[in-house]
Amino acid sequence: MAEEVILRFDGVTFEYEYKKPILDEVSFGVRTGAKLTLMGQNGAGKSTIFNLIRKKIQPKSGNIFITNGATVGTAFQAVAKEDFDLTVEQYFAKAFEVVPSNLRSKISKVMEAVNFEIPVDRRVGDLSGGQQARILLAFALIQDPDILLLDEPTNNLDQAGIEHLIQFLIMYNKTVIVISHDADFLNSFTEGVLYLDVFTKKIEIYVGDYYLVVAEIQKRIEREQMKNAQLEKQIRDRKEKVNFFANKGGKMRKLASKLKEETEEMEENKVEVRKEDKTIRNFTIPNQEIIGNVVTIKSVKIIQNHEPIIKDVNIVLRQKSRLLISGPNGIGKSTLLRSLVNNASEGATIMNGVVVGYYSQDFATLDFDDTVFESLQKSLTEGTDIQEMRAIAANFFITGELMSRKVSQLSEGQKGLLSFAKLVLMRPGLLVLDEPTNHINFRHLPIIAQAINEYKGAIILISHMPDFVKEIEFNEHLELDKI
Repeated sequence: MAEEVILRFDGVTFEYEYKKPILDEVSFGVRTGAKLTLMGQNGAGKSTIFNLIRKKIQPKSGNIFITNGATVGTAFQAVAKEDFDLTVEQYFAKAFEVVPSNLRSKISKVMEAVNFEIPVDRRVGDLSGGQQARILLAFALIQDPDILLLDEPTNNLDQAGIEHLIQFLIMYNKTVIVISHDADFLNSFTEGVLYLDVFTKKIEIYVGDYYLVVAEIQKRIEREQMKNAQLEKQIRDRKEKVNFFANKGGKMRKLASKLKEETEEMEENKVEVRKEDKTIRNFTIPNQEIIGNVVTIKSVKIIQNHEPIIKDVNIVLRQKSRLLISGPNGIGKSTLLRSLVNNASEGATIMNGVVVGYYSQDFATLDFDDTVFESLQKSLTEGTDIQEMRAIAANFFITGELMSRKVSQLSEGQKGLLSFAKLVLMRPGLLVLDEPTNHINFRHLPIIAQAINEYKGAIILISHMPDFVKEIEFNEHLELDKI
C-alpha cells in the first residue's frame, strides 16, 4: 500500500503587493515520512512556501491540503530578538497555547534529542549562536509536529552539532522539509528535492540524493541551453528567408508571411533557461592605517560545565595580523568577541582610536528600526558621498526599493550582505567577524573570503565552515578548548 500524501499544493498562486508573482499554479505532494530539500535561487520564494504551509499567509488562488489535521513545527534561522530576555523555560512555554504541567520534563526530552544540556533558568539571549541553533530545533520538536520544517538548521552549529543533527534526522520517522545551503549536510539524509524555479515560478520534483539531483538539474539546464541554441539557428535561417521572399512579391510574399508565423512560433517555444543566482561583485574593504598593537589579549574567559574559567594567553595583533578563534559551541567564542568590541573584557583591549568593523552573527550591530538607507548612512566615513554609498550597496544587491525598507523586513541573507556593505563604508582598522558565512548564499562565499584575505588591517574571525576558513591565511590560531 502506497504511503499517504501528508501535504499537497494544488494550483497554488501567490504574490506580494510589492513584488512580482512568486508562485504560479504550483502543484506538488509530499508523502508521510519523506525527507526533502526545498531548493531554489535567491528570491525564488522558499520561505514563502514555508509560510504557506504554516498558514501564516494565504494563497491568492489554489488550495493547500494538510492530511487529517497534521501539525506543523518550524525551526527558524534565528531566535527573535524579543525572546532574548526569556529564560529557556519561558521560551519553550511559548510553544503551547496551554502550558503543560510537565513542561520541564518535555524540555528535558527534546534537549536530549538535540544533544544539549542547559539550566532552564538561563537567559536565551546569553546562549551562543550554536546553542541557540539547538534551542530552535528543540522548540520545533517539543510541539511533536507531523511535519518538521527546518530553515538553515546548520547555521552556527559546530561539526559535532551538525553530525548529531544528521543522525537525529536519519532516525526521525516523521516528515521533514529542509532549506539549507550546506550540500554535505543535505546529502546525508534527504531523499529528494522540491526545486522552486524563480523564472517559471513552478515546483519541480526530483527523487534521489542531493548531489544526484543537483547533477540532474545541471543536465536539464544544459539540455535547455542546447535546445535554445538549435532554435536560435533555425530562427536566424528563417528570418533570412523571410527577408529574401518578402522582396520577391506574389506567391513568394505569401510564403514569406507563412515563414514569419512559423518563426514567431519557434521563438515562443524557446525555453527561459534557469540561471543560477548572480554572485556579488569582487569588493575591497578599505582599512584604517594603524601603527602599533591593534589588539592585546592577555587572558580569555571560557565556559566549562556552564562555569566561567579564566585562561592566560599572550596574543598581540598588529596591522595585517589574522587571528582564527575556534572551539565547540558554548565555550565562549562569541562572548569573547562581544566583550572585546564593547570594551568590557578585563583581559583583552583594543587600541584607542581604532575603527572596529564588527560582523555579529545575530546582526546585533544593525538597528532593525532603521531603513536600509539610514543603516548604510550611519557607516559613511569622510570622503564618501551618498552616490558612492549607493554604488557600494548595489554591489551587494541592495538597490531601489530595498533602500526604503526597514532592516527588520530584510531576509537574513540580505541582512548579511547589508553588514558587508557597511564594513566597506566604515574603512575599519580591525575586522571582528563572528560567523560571517551564516545566511549567505554559498555562491558569494569565495568572493567574501577573497575580500577578507586581501584586507590589510587586523582580523579576528570565528567560523565553523572549514572550506571558508582555508581560503584565508591566518598567522594566529586560538583554540579555546585546548588552552
